[in-house]
Amino acid sequence: MTGSSEDPLPGLATGNGALAGQNASAAGVAAAFGRRTGPGRELADRADQIARAAHAMALRVHQGGKLVVFGTGAASTDAQHVAVEFVHPVIVGKRALPAISLTSDAATVTGVAASEGLANVFAHQLRYLAEQSDIAFGISPDGNCPSVLGGMRAASEAGMLTIALAGGRGGALGTSQHVDYLITAASADPRIVKEIHVSTYHVLWELVHVFFEQPGVLGPAVVA
Repeated sequence: MTGSSEDPLPGLATGNGALAGQNASAAGVAAAFGRRTGPGRELADRADQIARAAHAMALRVHQGGKLVVFGTGAASTDAQHVAVEFVHPVIVGKRALPAISLTSDAATVTGVAASEGLANVFAHQLRYLAEQSDIAFGISPDGNCPSVLGGMRAASEAGMLTIALAGGRGGALGTSQHVDYLITAASADPRIVKEIHVSTYHVLWELVHVFFEQPGVLGPAVVA
């Protein structure tokens, strides 16, 4: 009889081979979570840095600035994710805030890449679409993406607030003088870096709204 209440995994064989497979699977699950525990804790340890970055972002938006997000490859989808969450909050009652993703316009990205090189796509867009009061938010899994580095430099030279997400020790972004706030995911595994980045920008989104909802924190005109 299969599927009885006494079977640990109803419908599955319980021979030595199956048991060994279950043990290996359980060990694999534990190892997968274990690889994420350290980076997750290190992110939590950066709470003060993340809070300061979020406050700086909220202040810029309060003063009329917008969030300009960019990244290449898989990070381009993160850029779109960040922008849409600010413009169209999924939590009822949270205010919409101005944000754009530089990766969404395929015609502009490919046009600039064809004439000026891929490394210049974000710097070019920032020069013509952004203002000094804005926030440049660059995402690079290894911290070495030339186009993100170029965007950070152009934004910094224009007086924008610059925030970057990277993996490992930050790569070239980690030593760049053009990044005001660098938040890293302490892993070399691109999957874990991606997961930590998603958590990071969700926390930043939440904290920006927390600052907007506290009268007097950003200025006397703040309305919750």
